[in-house]
Amino acid sequence: MTSRRLNRLLAASAAVSAGALVLAGCASGGAPAASGDADASAEIVVGSQNEPTNLDQIFGGSSGVTEAFTGNVYEGLFRITDDAEVEPLLATATEVSDDGLVYTFALADATFHSGDPLTADDVKYSLERFVGEESIAARKNQLSVIDTVEVIDDKTVAVTLSRPSISFTYNLGYVWVVNDEAGELTTTADGTGPYALADYRKGDSITLEVNEDYWGDAPANGGVVYQYYADATALNNALLTGSVDLVTSQFNPDSLAEFEAAGFEIIEGTSTTKELLAFNNRIEPFTDVNVRKALYSAIDREKLLDAIWDGRGELIGSMVPPSEPWYLDLADNNPYDPALAEQLLADAGYADGFSFTIDTPDSGVHSTVAEFLKSELAKVGVTVDINIITDDEWYQKIYTDKNFEATLQGHVNDRDINFYGNPDFYWGYDNADVQTWLAESEAASTVEEQTELIAKANQQISDDAASIWLYLNPQLRIAAEGVTGVPENGLNSLFYVYDITKA
Repeated sequence: MTSRRLNRLLAASAAVSAGALVLAGCASGGAPAASGDADASAEIVVGSQNEPTNLDQIFGGSSGVTEAFTGNVYEGLFRITDDAEVEPLLATATEVSDDGLVYTFALADATFHSGDPLTADDVKYSLERFVGEESIAARKNQLSVIDTVEVIDDKTVAVTLSRPSISFTYNLGYVWVVNDEAGELTTTADGTGPYALADYRKGDSITLEVNEDYWGDAPANGGVVYQYYADATALNNALLTGSVDLVTSQFNPDSLAEFEAAGFEIIEGTSTTKELLAFNNRIEPFTDVNVRKALYSAIDREKLLDAIWDGRGELIGSMVPPSEPWYLDLADNNPYDPALAEQLLADAGYADGFSFTIDTPDSGVHSTVAEFLKSELAKVGVTVDINIITDDEWYQKIYTDKNFEATLQGHVNDRDINFYGNPDFYWGYDNADVQTWLAESEAASTVEEQTELIAKANQQISDDAASIWLYLNPQLRIAAEGVTGVPENGLNSLFYVYDITKA
């Protein structure tokens, strides 16, 4: 973050401590690669701050493992396109029973990177593993509708649901089919995708090599390296000096003019990443809706958005972004109004305020946002302590152990309002009506019926201020000259690399 942007944030928040994460501006660097004919053997170097916490999606591998592995190393029965459409992938044909409960899939003639052929046993293993007791996968709750998985023959598998699920095939697009003999996968991989894992250096990089025996169309490049950076300054400098060919997400709008002047392409797409202040709704005072709404109205989110994103991104008032069919414009449902915030606190018995701790990851802009919130809430008598932790610590303390009062996190998943229908999710929001509406929406026979029910849940979680949805990130990617085929949108961190080429 440049000094100009930091000064704007300082003015907006009245006081930012020296401990805030400052994303510094870039130094000038080398020129991007010259344009020309695409080189099919060229290795693509992808710069990212989104390193996986491990390589297994069922053990909290984070959005980073989705970015690197989904559709690239691992494939699902279905594929979610960059435009949020569902396409068949390893499921070459699908039959659905009249009651909507039994899905029978015919499987592609694919082979795992280890050389084992894809069979129905692998699909059965993968689905049961995804919804099993050990799994903490993000879509486990939605896919808990799976009742039984039956192997019909080597290339046919039948999945029986406990109840109809209109989103079933969509959710399957995020489930990896893994080799049932692969064993432990937190540091290794064995998928059917166009790339195989060649090297994994935790804290540094992931290298993917082209799968020469891939069952589908060959990638347009000669392999991919994900190079990870702890801060935006180092990442931006790597792009400017030619150490990386593109960045998956740009967190510093102040750098865009410099990149444009140097001949880089700025790619702006649709984001599903919501910056949340999430409460632990199980504990006081966050069990009180008036307290949650008071904190919401104490925060000038428009000023925060401008300070962080300089006019990009947008305010939202619930978990649903405008790209989803059940979106409602709820940005002003909990308006910025410090006087209202003070009244709500008094009504809840906290006229003299209270104190709480925000656990925030040290990645991205979370720490800077936390300092802004601390300053805003102090104006209504609420004291915030900030505890900065690593992403790995966040997954253990917050997501797994649920040992927190409030936390900041960017939620990247698309169609993730369903998290509010799960009282066991890390924030512990428990509303019976919301749970009923979301459950009924999955049993809906039409998209229109589904949309009406989810919209009700959407309105209710906003009315309850179940969390504070601070803003919706813009989706910004930057590519060097001559680099083409970069996915545009930021749907749930999906980042298919097989069409990327460079001169």
